[in-house]
Amino acid sequence: MHEMHKEIEFNSETLELVNRIIKRYPEGRQKSALLPVLHIAQSENNGWLSAEMMDYVATLLNIQPIEVYEVATFYSMFNLQPIGNCVIEVCQTGPCWLNGSEEILAHFQNRLGIKPGETTTDGKFTLKTVECLAACGNAPVIQIGNEYHENLTTRKADELLDKWRSENKNSHANPYL
Repeated sequence: MHEMHKEIEFNSETLELVNRIIKRYPEGRQKSALLPVLHIAQSENNGWLSAEMMDYVATLLNIQPIEVYEVATFYSMFNLQPIGNCVIEVCQTGPCWLNGSEEILAHFQNRLGIKPGETTTDGKFTLKTVECLAACGNAPVIQIGNEYHENLTTRKADELLDKWRSENKNSHANPYL
């Protein structure tokens, strides 16, 4: 078993949820729970995975930290640095690109004053580009948290920005609670 990290620990409700997920898999196959546990860990850490949080996940699953890092660095849905309250993910795959995602991305960049991978100075918005959000028939598509916004136009993009600014919501809530 790995050395326990005292500075990071899930609350009892979250720990119970993680243990229920781990129990779905046969003994010795706890690593199979890695993706859902990483989602939970990310939401518990303000939407990003610090090295300490990933080490804690490795401890919970009784796997090596490098096994967690390999997965967390592979998927674009995991953030390895602090992010804004609203993460805007713009699909850049062929159908979205052909239907104007490049214009949508440029519009977000101009309105927010940031490039993909950056966060606004007020900490409200992070802009990311991602590959295929699997809604090609309604391109261009963006994702904010668990919500898809399809057939996007610059007008709709402005409405979304205004909504998120006024509501001051957080887009990285735990999808399992």
